Amino acid sequence: MAAAALLEAGALVAFPTETVYGLGADAENPAAVARIYQAKGRPSDHPVIVHVAPGADLAHWCDDLPVEATQLVAAFWPGPLTLIVKRAAQIPDAVSGGQDTVGLRCPSHPVAIALLAAFKGGNGGVAAPSANKFGNVSPTTAQHVRDEFEAELTSGLLGAVLDGGQSEVGIESTIVDLSRLATHGPVLLRPGHISGEQIAAVIGQLPALPDAAAPRASGTLDSHYAPHTPVAMQHGDLLGETLNQLLNAGRRVALIHYSDLPPASASVRLEADPASYAHALYASLRTMDQVGAELILVEAPPTGPAWLGVNDRLRRAAFGSTGILQQFLSV
Repeated sequence: MAAAALLEAGALVAFPTETVYGLGADAENPAAVARIYQAKGRPSDHPVIVHVAPGADLAHWCDDLPVEATQLVAAFWPGPLTLIVKRAAQIPDAVSGGQDTVGLRCPSHPVAIALLAAFKGGNGGVAAPSANKFGNVSPTTAQHVRDEFEAELTSGLLGAVLDGGQSEVGIESTIVDLSRLATHGPVLLRPGHISGEQIAAVIGQLPALPDAAAPRASGTLDSHYAPHTPVAMQHGDLLGETLNQLLNAGRRVALIHYSDLPPASASVRLEADPASYAHALYASLRTMDQVGAELILVEAPPTGPAWLGVNDRLRRAAFGSTGILQQFLSV
């Protein structure tokens, strides 16, 4: 596969996974990993996830693989689950933001599996955060990646974009920390398609919420996954009135909702089902970001374990926008 040869030569390759598209580089080539950070504008202390082929030797990446990791791999890989484990001594700290841990995942998208199987004969690892500029909405189609990295494609910094259609899951993988089991047990660093309850059913312990000493992990900053247009969330019982006030004040409002609401300047209606909602969320945010609105107003999704990943992404996308909404309403 030509894309695998590009990776082995130190180039960047964007590729589809079942969650979102990733911006990949040889995880054991610090210079190549540095190109990820350059292309994304990503802080150097923000770790990336290493993607491995099915059946990969995880002992290469982790000196002391916990039993719980083996159990979760058997239950959920290939799939949208990232495991944080202690990094083996020979693995460059470029992938871990200087920490002594590494995030490992085996994606289930057939294009990703083919790429990983071809890369170093299936024995390598591809460091790959989401293929977008740092902090922006993650891409779920190849066109999203091409739009985001047009300059990098022209300059050659990004060697190729593999097209695998729209990502099935639509939000990033669940991240569970297994690096401190003796002192903290498992810790859910980032919710996703695989819930804490599903993890508990396999390892017999519900992951705890992140603590102050938890490892830094991808996509866990307060502000993340954000379009350029400010995002605000409100529950449906308040949203209709807020929307009418904004429209009556002449504001251009884009709306993402799942229940019956007054028409906005532009809108997209998603299904009130967590899997369908997650699948369409990022594409909807990108679409509403292009309509010339002053604000993207989102009907807050339901609560509950199945909606935890969606609510997490929207909370980060809307971080700091409450003041903007109040400012619009007070005019």
